[in-house]
Amino acid sequence: MAKGKESKPHIGIYGRRNNGKSSLINKLAGQDIAIVSDFAGTTTDPVKKSFEITGFGPVILIDTAGIDDTGELGNKRIEKTLASIKIIDLAILVITENTFGDFEKMLIEKFKDSDTPFFIVHNKSDIQSLSDDSRTLIVSQTNAAITEFNTLKSEYPEELIRLIKKTIPESSYKNPTLIGDLLSYGDIVLLITPIDIEAPAGRMILPQVQAIRDILDNDAVAIVLKEREVDAFLRKTKIMPALAITDSQIFTKADASVPRSIPLTSFSIILARLKGNFEDYLKGTPKIADLKNGDRILVLESCTHHVSCDDIGRIKIPRWLTNFTGKKLEYDVVTGLDKLQRNIKEYALVVQCGGCVITQKQLINRLKPAIEAGIPVTNYGMAIAYVQGIYERAIAPFIKSHSSSTDYL
Repeated sequence: MAKGKESKPHIGIYGRRNNGKSSLINKLAGQDIAIVSDFAGTTTDPVKKSFEITGFGPVILIDTAGIDDTGELGNKRIEKTLASIKIIDLAILVITENTFGDFEKMLIEKFKDSDTPFFIVHNKSDIQSLSDDSRTLIVSQTNAAITEFNTLKSEYPEELIRLIKKTIPESSYKNPTLIGDLLSYGDIVLLITPIDIEAPAGRMILPQVQAIRDILDNDAVAIVLKEREVDAFLRKTKIMPALAITDSQIFTKADASVPRSIPLTSFSIILARLKGNFEDYLKGTPKIADLKNGDRILVLESCTHHVSCDDIGRIKIPRWLTNFTGKKLEYDVVTGLDKLQRNIKEYALVVQCGGCVITQKQLINRLKPAIEAGIPVTNYGMAIAYVQGIYERAIAPFIKSHSSSTDYL
């Protein structure tokens, strides 16, 4: 399955071959974005398409291969179809000819396992309508909404739009605030943003842009500067920001420059709180001190990028963890939402990046196997703060009191 690249709501279309999944997607999009054929099995790997559904908003629709595919290649397509369920916010199950059997029941079990809401579309109603008996049986077994549809005659799928709005979780399309709950009207937030080899030429990285927008949305003031300007700025202006946010890689420099009276955290940590799993990060981060010789660490990067000689996930974090623990540790790095090459139980610690380019649902499902297996999880920013001795200061803005952070140590 292609890697998650955007935080728009992800909607997956599932069902047997030739049930009209691609035609339904084209109808939702109002254009031909998916291949349509009379031959079963036209769709191979899951295909992601980004567009706006009129009456709802921007989404990413995922067209999947038929769940009843056959043969060796068919089994691989089914595997990718099932893997896509972990990254979606809503599933639409397409059936035809009143057929609801083991394939559909298996998909629904997968939806439930990943806490994915869904509804059912009985497609090709011009060929065969949904019978009362089928509707009663399906509703009794799934407790899901079901609607009839005909991609050939329906001018616009109003009922599908209504069901999408009703069924999709609000959290998938409404962006909660990053730090708005920490700010009051007119507060000043200092953003410390190093410009290094990993910074895109002419641009800022996504977490920095998201933070600036969130500050403005909450009627506060953002001041952006490089790390070497912090001391002079504070000295000359006498400004006392309500909060300072730094790039995790320069935590030590920021900690030295920002007075203790000013709360300090990092872009990665505010994203960790926004995306979920924050309580698990709080519990897992101090486990860094318990690492032993031979332990294997899993580093999860959500995006793909050019790997520099001083890459944070592949070079810096392994170096910092090794130096802090004094142990001989092994590291695996997995990018995007790629499949893990090892059993999660082989790892002593999982280190997740901020996840700025994936959805909350994708990040939660990414870490779910580790959490269920009792493997400690942490976040880039929290791990860096811990090994650099400023962990308590970095998490203090997000817990009830600074002293309560000892509950997690």
